Amino acid sequence: MAYTDGDVDTNRTLSTSLNALVQARYSRRDTLRSGASAAALAVFGGSMLAACDDSENGSADSAPPVVEAGSSGETSSGRLVTLTGTATDDGGVAAQSFTQTGGEPVVTLSGANTGTATFIAPAVEEPTDFTFRYVASDDDLQTSEATITVTVNPPALGFAAVAKNRNDIVTVPEGYAATVLYRLGDPLTADTPDYANDGTDTDFANRAGDHNDALHYYGLTADGSGRDDSNSGRGLLVMNHENLNIQYLHPNGPTTPGGVRPEGEAIKEIEAHGLSIVEVAAGDDGWAYDQASGWNRRITPNTPMVFNGPARGSALLRTAYSANGAGGRGTINNCANGITAWGTNLTCEENWAGYFARPSSDNAARTAKEVTALGRYGVGSATGNYGWASVTASDPSNTLFRRWNATASGASAAEDFRNEPNNFGWVVEIDPFDPESTPRKRTALGRMGHEGAWPSLFVDGVRPAWYMGDDSRREYLYKFVSATPWDMTDAQATNRLAIGDKYLDDGTLYVARFDEDGSGEWLPLVFGTAPLTGANAAYPFADQADVLIHARLAADAIGATPMDRPEWTATNPATGEMYLTLTNNNAAGRPVDGTNAANPRHYNDPKAGSDQYGNPNGHILRLREAGDSSEATRFAWDIYAFGAGRDLNPTNINLSSLDATNDFSSPDGLWFGRPQNASGQVTPVLWIQTDDGAYTDVTNCMMLAAMPGTVGDGGARTVTNMNAAGETAQQRTFIGAAPGASMRRFLVGPIECEITGVDSTPDGRTLFVNIQHPGEGGEANAPTSNWPASQDGSPPSTTRPRSATVVVTKNDGGVVAL
Repeated sequence: MAYTDGDVDTNRTLSTSLNALVQARYSRRDTLRSGASAAALAVFGGSMLAACDDSENGSADSAPPVVEAGSSGETSSGRLVTLTGTATDDGGVAAQSFTQTGGEPVVTLSGANTGTATFIAPAVEEPTDFTFRYVASDDDLQTSEATITVTVNPPALGFAAVAKNRNDIVTVPEGYAATVLYRLGDPLTADTPDYANDGTDTDFANRAGDHNDALHYYGLTADGSGRDDSNSGRGLLVMNHENLNIQYLHPNGPTTPGGVRPEGEAIKEIEAHGLSIVEVAAGDDGWAYDQASGWNRRITPNTPMVFNGPARGSALLRTAYSANGAGGRGTINNCANGITAWGTNLTCEENWAGYFARPSSDNAARTAKEVTALGRYGVGSATGNYGWASVTASDPSNTLFRRWNATASGASAAEDFRNEPNNFGWVVEIDPFDPESTPRKRTALGRMGHEGAWPSLFVDGVRPAWYMGDDSRREYLYKFVSATPWDMTDAQATNRLAIGDKYLDDGTLYVARFDEDGSGEWLPLVFGTAPLTGANAAYPFADQADVLIHARLAADAIGATPMDRPEWTATNPATGEMYLTLTNNNAAGRPVDGTNAANPRHYNDPKAGSDQYGNPNGHILRLREAGDSSEATRFAWDIYAFGAGRDLNPTNINLSSLDATNDFSSPDGLWFGRPQNASGQVTPVLWIQTDDGAYTDVTNCMMLAAMPGTVGDGGARTVTNMNAAGETAQQRTFIGAAPGASMRRFLVGPIECEITGVDSTPDGRTLFVNIQHPGEGGEANAPTSNWPASQDGSPPSTTRPRSATVVVTKNDGGVVAL
């Protein structure tokens, strides 16, 4: 029996005939089969074993089969292992089988009753021997057996780094494949026509939206009838559609005849936002989505929703659509995401403010307090991003366009949409397993430019937390801690949104202060505790709903630390430590004399002869809660990795000693491997995605895989910063151990894209990755990218690009990245 590690070619030529080894006792036997399986013996050492000899079993004709066993082999966690048994018998081999006889944990053997069995090497903390018995029997039920030992080492990255490039394809490592699964415009019902991709398509309420962003895989039962968290072959992908490459949605780009947007164009643009829920499955030809699945669903800015939590019914949420402030319509600019332990999806509303039209003249109709709040959230565009408020609806009773006009025009808030902006900026809970359910906006988690809402570890009897970045320069990191301790029996409840009510509608919202000594504190945003009272001069708070609706103003008042664009959060499933991407900042947002320990750099990264001062390459911060508890109000922190080109100053800029295999800029998406497989165990794999403009003269955006250590594995460092005038300032900070070979580039995307959104099947053998806005700088008739059509060919140069979801698999079937 032979051993092969699917990641390493161990097959060698066997120079000695095995006949010579057995001729004395098995002269009437056929020789053992030749080829790769027998050749492995030369690498690992082997012997031929028989259960008994002729004297014990009668004539040679009735002797049991001859079997071969490898004596040793070595691999790493997450890699595919192949066990090959070789048996011969004059009368034929009737049965063969493999059984694990040693090593923990017990592995799942595929093909255990054949001559070739496979398994995925499990996660181990130290080298561990796994033993397997191979048994072969003949037609006379005589058996022989042998044993093979496989040494499994702890998880390690198992791929060669992808080189930086500016190609118009998704590039993955050798030994991997990337295929396109789900693209802008793909139909989601049986009777929706195929996507023409020429600007004439309509009905995006039944098609894939644009700008695929955060995603999560939810397993279905094998028959597709309901939830099965362990199924890696059939499930639902829930993904955000953040924004638009608007120039490609219409035949010749968007139009505004007479200063008014056409209704048909606006409907298409609105419906292309939101989320998709789409059924996917693995088949003989790879992964595909099911166009006719009853699970398929689009959630758009027009989908009815309800408010839950402390702000429900607040006067600040009342509109002409919902006079009692309890209902709303839709979700928009959905960026990162979050999950729950009970099987629901959290989608997060990010840069929603720019969609609203509110000319400066509206200030005269507002109170001073309202003007402060609207200004703090950036609701001040004269027309709104896409001019939807200018549409004259064919049905005068249709308010789907008028809602985007936030001007105070009626006698009260119930007669106009002055409060419509307050309907956005929330975390929205969606049940993907109930297509008829109404999504719920969870107001206890606060209103801001939510990037994501990733949970802490769920520990029975401990109140869970969700970590949230507010994606804008000089905004804050937040944490919501539920008022209810986690009860593990709730994980499989069937009324999932009711469980959400239990854990997400009551709790405490905190904002982070990062101290200069490497510690930090979570500051509670609770009305009635100074300065969050009606006596606050900058913004007098009326009640807890006011605090939550204006969480940014509350964080300002309480003294939170402004950060360099806090975006995605991710929780290490092995340690519980929380990681945060800080994508970048400019010189105005982070001047040389305005750094702090958690945002310590001000420098220049020249691009095409122009200067980029500030923190153009960003960094990744991590924190460890006191007592490793999600309930803690204190934490320790350091900076895991600093983005930088490898050519930048290693003393004050490239502080993480990045090289050609792992240099990056503007980290954005962030996710750890699932704890159900080796990529999320022992030393979990951290996936880092970039949304970059600073380094795109060198490479397209990318995704890296890393295996971080822990907070405090580095030390303190003093950085000398320099601005454009040559003025310097020193800043002390705390830097983690240099990533080195434990971080490397796994994927590079097509031209002008952003890599955003990543998840895997529970077994870790299929990775889903979203590619957003390829060719964003082009025009309808002159696109700058042709992806995804370019992934497998050379399409016409006029082919329009489409955001899409990619499936990445390892050719040998092992866990991705390991």
